[in-house]
Amino acid sequence: MSKYIKSLSDNLKFLMGEMSVSELAEKVKIPQPTLSRYILCQRQITLDNLVALADYFNVDIDILVGRKEF
Repeated sequence: MSKYIKSLSDNLKFLMGEMSVSELAEKVKIPQPTLSRYILCQRQITLDNLVALADYFNVDIDILVGRKEF
C-alpha cells in the first residue's frame, strides 16, 4: 500500500471528526461505498474525488495525501 493512500485515509478520518461516511459522501457527491473504500485503503482515489474532498475541507491536496502537514 502506498504511503499516500494510508495518509489520505488517516487524514480523512481526522478531518471528518464525528461526521459519518454517509454524511460526507452526500456532501461531496461521492458514492458512499467508494468513499468507504478510500477510508479503508481498499481503492485508489480519482483526481476528481481528491479535488472534491480537498475543496470540501478547504485544505491543500498535498495535506490530504500527507505530503504537507496541517
